[in-house]
Amino acid sequence: MERVKKVGIIGAGHVGSTLAFILSSSTPYEIVLQDKDKDRARGMLLDMFQASCIGTKFTKLGVITNPKDLKGCDLIVIAAGSPRLPGMSRNDLLFANAKVISEICKDIKENSPESILLLVTNPLDAMVYTALKETGFKNNQILGMAGVLDSARMASFIYEKLQCAQGQIVAPVMGGHGDDMVPLARFSSVNGVPLSELLSEQEIEEVVLRTRNAGAEIVSCLKKGSAYFAPARATAEMVIAIMSDSHKILPSAVYLNGEYGYRDVVAGVPVELGRNGVERIVELTLNEKESSQFANSVNSVKTLIDELNSNYFK
Repeated sequence: MERVKKVGIIGAGHVGSTLAFILSSSTPYEIVLQDKDKDRARGMLLDMFQASCIGTKFTKLGVITNPKDLKGCDLIVIAAGSPRLPGMSRNDLLFANAKVISEICKDIKENSPESILLLVTNPLDAMVYTALKETGFKNNQILGMAGVLDSARMASFIYEKLQCAQGQIVAPVMGGHGDDMVPLARFSSVNGVPLSELLSEQEIEEVVLRTRNAGAEIVSCLKKGSAYFAPARATAEMVIAIMSDSHKILPSAVYLNGEYGYRDVVAGVPVELGRNGVERIVELTLNEKESSQFANSVNSVKTLIDELNSNYFK
């Protein structure tokens, strides 16, 4: 009998618990959930377990009460950390969440050294770098969820403009997960039709600007907290792509070691995902404007990484 694959989720906040529910409702994986508030994690899983008893699908669920419970995880999602609050930039979170990631990574390194790590915690690119530094894992083992979310947001804004072709919109986004991300309008299309054939330059620019500010727009509406339905759904897409060894190409935050001309930095680029995590980094041929924007985005991430190397990693 084939072993049931196991997904660990660390952080039972809005994103982590929503992700657990999505996976428990749509996949055969065993799901284990950890939170610093153990009662919250247990309550969430009791609720999900009872939901799984409605209908015919049944998922094995469990609470991580001890770091040793991480053993056997094929993939671990890290969704723990401080949320982004109104008026707070992703950069404000840097040191607080680096400490959270470092503590979690020590447990993972000791108990589940073969697992793939998928980070959701912001500032995303810097947290992926932190995880790589703290674990010493291979570059392909650790990646971050951002590009799938940013691409979905861009697609939603294109749909609002066109009011048609939902599900047929391709809208890739590269760069760091921040205000200087790079929505690639030139590579965007609707059922194979280039976006430039469907929207004016002004309309495309409006989509690009709104994509960059999408997270802040939701934060301003919620007043407390940040988005979680779309981030959880985007994370689930990546989890399933990796666990099913799909070799699906999705934008992901990964360590660059010469790709696109950059080294020792993390940035969002198209990645082929499979059971080894990052199977291959896909290098697009960027034009001068896109290359300049990508350079600006990468440099923003490098500023955070330099800050970590100077004032955190000692």
